[in-house]
Amino acid sequence: MSDLKIQQLRYVITVVEEGSFHGAARRLHRTQPALSMAVRELEQRLGQNLFERGSKTRLTPFGEYCMPRFRDLVGVHDRMVKDVVNQAEGTQGHIHIATVPSVASRIMPALLAEFIGRYPDIKISLHDENAYYVCQMVAHGEVDLGVTSLWQREEDLEYTHLFEDKIGVVCRQDHPLAALETLGWQSLQGEKLIRNGTSRLLMSTAAAELVENSAFYISNMISLIAMLEAGAGITTLPRLAFPEYNANLRFIPLHDPEVVRRIGLVKAANRTLAPAAQAMQAFLLEKLQQGAD
Repeated sequence: MSDLKIQQLRYVITVVEEGSFHGAARRLHRTQPALSMAVRELEQRLGQNLFERGSKTRLTPFGEYCMPRFRDLVGVHDRMVKDVVNQAEGTQGHIHIATVPSVASRIMPALLAEFIGRYPDIKISLHDENAYYVCQMVAHGEVDLGVTSLWQREEDLEYTHLFEDKIGVVCRQDHPLAALETLGWQSLQGEKLIRNGTSRLLMSTAAAELVENSAFYISNMISLIAMLEAGAGITTLPRLAFPEYNANLRFIPLHDPEVVRRIGLVKAANRTLAPAAQAMQAFLLEKLQQGAD
């Protein structure tokens, strides 16, 4: 026996629900003869009558057996079609995103809230890692998209610039530098510089010797802030990474040299994004690329 046609099963269900072939034809926008022919074809394929011949709309015992199963088949079919269409349109699915911590805490909450408002059936997993691991997670297929700084080109990754994040000096509010509105690297000579993961941004500038002569390196932001609050030294950070609600610390823009952290969207170069991830990519570009150069 060949496969049953969903449309024919739907016709039988509608006849039973409407109580007549005429009512079913009207609801389905089909002619009554075409509907009757489709039901007869189904009966011939099954080798059994579904409706009593004397009644036209009263089910045979075989028809009574088939009816709940027809409903289940049509229901599963309709749900699967809806799921496939939603996946194709990017309105359903699960997106994995990795970002650097400053973007995860300062930018992503509002953006993800808006995205979920647009696409309530999409699930999102957000991972915050340092820039290197964000790129690694994207390259290895652990996440769909990354929002990070990329300081060297990777063949496996496709990078789209979003915006620039200016670097500044961070010190305690009672530090002599805190009274300045802006400063150059020469003003930092003699200061105890605490390096962190973003200090590499200074390495190709005139301020490189400050990093090279630093005695401290702290990668964890909580520990770094604690050291700064204790007066153990100063550091440089991108503006987004600065804890703006911390009343004990001050951010002073660095103008000589003027250094920026370039933040971009990263995806695997040779892997097609799922439709939901494509929707997220378009959304992030729409929202974050407005401030790009």
